[in-house]
Amino acid sequence: MINFKKYGIITLINLALNVIRTKMLFPKARIIRFPADIRGRKFIEISNGFTTGIGCRLEAYPVDNKSKTLIIGKNVQINDYVHITAMQSVKIGDNVLLASKIYISDCTHGFYEGGTNDSSPLEPPQSRKYKMNPVVIEDNVWIGEFVSILPGVTIGKGSIIGANSVVTRNIDENCIAVGSPARIIKKYSFETKKWEKIK
Repeated sequence: MINFKKYGIITLINLALNVIRTKMLFPKARIIRFPADIRGRKFIEISNGFTTGIGCRLEAYPVDNKSKTLIIGKNVQINDYVHITAMQSVKIGDNVLLASKIYISDCTHGFYEGGTNDSSPLEPPQSRKYKMNPVVIEDNVWIGEFVSILPGVTIGKGSIIGANSVVTRNIDENCIAVGSPARIIKKYSFETKKWEKIK
């Protein structure tokens, strides 16, 4: 039973309106809290139980103008002001929890590797050719506040990314990673049933 005293009538009305709008956009989702900015809706696949906080921005701009490039698994919860951009492929597994103010992208404006395709600083950033590389966030991952996940990264099952981290390379399963760039500091041992420090 709903506790009216806990939520208040205005909050309950807003909640009901958000549920109605959610079911119109993504019938499988549990609730998308508005305002939300959803761009390229037909290229986004959302599974059952999806929940967002307010102010989230989900963008899908496939190069072929056909593919689903942002795929979100079951029971994914993202909190306020999360920004996800997918041009090639961003896949988020089941039971993933994202805190607030997280940025996830599979693309960048330009190339900066020191190779023959590098972008010139004389070219306006918005005119530079996109570099794209898939992002995969596997099942049961928890990502802390203010994390950035950059193109080409896979975060393994059961891992945790600490607040304010910048993830620039793959993170193994069942690990805790922190920092900028993020590095693994602990791994879960199924023998001892403890998170053990990486030596």
